[in-house]
Amino acid sequence: MITLTDDATSKVGELIKAEGDEALALRVAVRPGGCSGFSYEMFFDTDVAEDDNTLEYGDVRVVVDASSAMLLEGATLDYKDGLEQSGFSINNPNAQRTCGCGQSFS
Repeated sequence: MITLTDDATSKVGELIKAEGDEALALRVAVRPGGCSGFSYEMFFDTDVAEDDNTLEYGDVRVVVDASSAMLLEGATLDYKDGLEQSGFSINNPNAQRTCGCGQSFS
């Protein structure tokens, strides 16, 4: 399943606090679509199904559905805040090809 870097964990924690609902979890999913075949989806969620995979990084809960977990095995979610790069990025060793936008893969 996906791993969060310390920077990503810190930023997600900040965003959850800003939402004002500590029951929120970060849901990371892979959906069909995008210019390369699959696209990443991330959003805050309070609904956790029995077959969801859940990991905790400090106060941050990450939830991944079973079918997405297979495609995210070994992947890392990072957060950068600089002049060259800014925002979340996923480094996925399972991706054989990615598109220019960085949001889809095959």
